[in-house]
Amino acid sequence: MGTRAAELLPWLRLTLTPGIGGETQRKLLRAFGPPEAIFSAERPALAAVAGERAASLLLDQYDAERLESALAWSTQPAQHLVSLADPEYPQSLLQTPDPPTLLYVLGRLELLNSPALAIVGSRNPTPQGLGNAERFAAALADAGLTIASGLALGIDAGAHRGALARSGNTVAFIGTGIDRVYPARNRELAREIGRRGTIISELALGTPPVAANFPRRNRLIAGFSRGTLVIEATVDSGSLITARIAAEQGREVFAIPGSIHSPQSRGCHRLIKQGAKLVETVTDVLDELRWNVSRESSTTTAETVADAPADTATDAARLLQSFGFDPFSLDELVTRAGLTAECAAVLLLELELQGQIGSMPGGRYQRLSGPSTSGRS
Repeated sequence: MGTRAAELLPWLRLTLTPGIGGETQRKLLRAFGPPEAIFSAERPALAAVAGERAASLLLDQYDAERLESALAWSTQPAQHLVSLADPEYPQSLLQTPDPPTLLYVLGRLELLNSPALAIVGSRNPTPQGLGNAERFAAALADAGLTIASGLALGIDAGAHRGALARSGNTVAFIGTGIDRVYPARNRELAREIGRRGTIISELALGTPPVAANFPRRNRLIAGFSRGTLVIEATVDSGSLITARIAAEQGREVFAIPGSIHSPQSRGCHRLIKQGAKLVETVTDVLDELRWNVSRESSTTTAETVADAPADTATDAARLLQSFGFDPFSLDELVTRAGLTAECAAVLLLELELQGQIGSMPGGRYQRLSGPSTSGRS
């Protein structure tokens, strides 16, 4: 057994012992130090800290096959086991009341300690809500933030896709074993996140989707991130759990308002009533986080997409002037300006970043800034 495997084995044994939950694990670690000291302790000493039953479970349970399987998983490329003692462990999670003892990580370790914003919301969003998730995630990723979410259908998936379309800096926290993909419809998205971003689970390999595990997953999304942005949510949405946990941990909570007639907006409206920051533009989020967009981290608003032409800012300003204040759609933009859909999307994202346009229901945009008066008397 290699050195790294020997170090990981006691951590795996501690977390894979049935009946020993996170609270008991942390209590034992505080009392005895590293896991190897726990398993070297006498039964009476263990019982004094965790109780007779826990002592018996720790000393009498040893599933060699399960331990070897997890160790073998961690030897594959881009597959990691990260314990509380590892320097790579997310420092933001260490500040939460119940940090996982061990994380299964697939992908880029450096994202574990990158500045992050969570984007969550409905599994059944409107087209406008899904578009907002992708656009906000893309713009925030451009600003240098890592986008965290839960790999669920709808808003979560849109947020991950938006980040992947830019920097690729996105982290998916999942409520199954890391060798499982749920829902299955997000299999290709999960594969892309594993390749360019990061997937994290605290659950043992092979753990199936169990309802009780998803609220626990939500606490990691909230704890990992500097703030949580909710984009469309019903009043019983799990996204409100994430937002509540974020608020309890002193993190920022943001919500995008919508129609008073839409059930998908009521959860966001409730959050706003409870003190969440109302968000209309990406700048609203960045300003609240006191986040300075540096050239190193991504771009200024005139450089929203790395591949955009140098005169993008000029094109965007000219385009904005030509539209006046009537709402317009992406298709209208393509037709009037003779642009490709890709180029038009770039311009819209830049203008939204600058707070000059706002998104409206039905996939349309409304100009927010006043008309230019240069050259007029």
